[in-house]
Amino acid sequence: MSGKGGLEGVVVADISSSLVDGENGRLIYAGYEIEDLAANSTFEEVCHLLWYGRLPKADELELLRSRIAHDAKLPDEIIAMMKALPKQAEPMAVLRTVVSALAHYDPDAEILGNKAVAMHKAIRLTGQITTACAAWDRIRKGHEPIAPRQDLALSANFVYMLSGEEPKKETVDAVDVYMILLAEHGMNASTFTARVVTGTGSDFHSAIVGAIGALKGPAHGGANAEAMRQFVEIGEVENVEPWFTKNIKNGERRIMGIGHRIYKALDPRAQILRDKAKAMAEASGNMKWFLIADNLAQLARADQYFIERKLYPNVDYYSAIVLYTIGLDIDMFTPLFAMSRIAGWSANVIEQMGGRLIRPDANYVGPMGLKWVPINER
Repeated sequence: MSGKGGLEGVVVADISSSLVDGENGRLIYAGYEIEDLAANSTFEEVCHLLWYGRLPKADELELLRSRIAHDAKLPDEIIAMMKALPKQAEPMAVLRTVVSALAHYDPDAEILGNKAVAMHKAIRLTGQITTACAAWDRIRKGHEPIAPRQDLALSANFVYMLSGEEPKKETVDAVDVYMILLAEHGMNASTFTARVVTGTGSDFHSAIVGAIGALKGPAHGGANAEAMRQFVEIGEVENVEPWFTKNIKNGERRIMGIGHRIYKALDPRAQILRDKAKAMAEASGNMKWFLIADNLAQLARADQYFIERKLYPNVDYYSAIVLYTIGLDIDMFTPLFAMSRIAGWSANVIEQMGGRLIRPDANYVGPMGLKWVPINER
């Protein structure tokens, strides 16, 4: 392939939902710095911002919260389908199947090109994806799924549906901050996939299924799970330096969660999550995983290879510690990513509706001038 490949540096659309400034380590949602939103807003507020282009008033926020909660219940047929799936099925594969199946139970599924109807679908799927993630975690462990509560916000409902117990504030706050930070991120691979599907005139559910398929890949949404598996492999704080020397300095591995396609400065989300991970570790009395991650990051930042290439921890690095500390299984990390990014996917799908078919060119590098040979002469 000629050029850089991967469409790097190629502008494919104008978007209003977010700005990713990789050189300066900034992330902006519809005009608001991510640090300001993470410190002050809720996930539902961020959804409103991304979908409507402005922060909600108090009554608008409550209306959106209640609509998401009301529509979050899964049809009984979907629950039955999930129970019939193999218990060892990969959670993202299950989520992909569930979202596709949900189209059959959405009364507006085949109403295309109507942005108001698409907004209803965005609200519906935001709640349903969260319920599906919590339900699958219970079903595969032999437990009955728990229905969402009408009085809870999305992050609290997720925590509640995992166990059926009253959600703890510190856990809900951690999930909500994570959801805010992962809600939107420019023209990333899964968002681009959603826009390509939408550009064909296809339906909302198909666009989100495509996005989930892209997010499932370890080079995109699976990176935080790989980062946590890496920390588990290291095992103890005293193993960090020898692991780094063997695998990174003298080996051919890379540190999962360090480095980013866009950011050439510290990912602003990583700093927020580092602080959150440290606070949660201190509150839980278990500092091991945070110290393993932080010591490894410090070794990398002192190494000339990482310095020259401007490789910093990204959002996946410390988010792994946050999610592990609240008790999530590692293979549930990426579904939680999808729970958050549905907000950004939806905003981009709605913005893409009515646009042209996305049809880039390709540079042919195959053979030329070949002549047909009958099969008995080959």
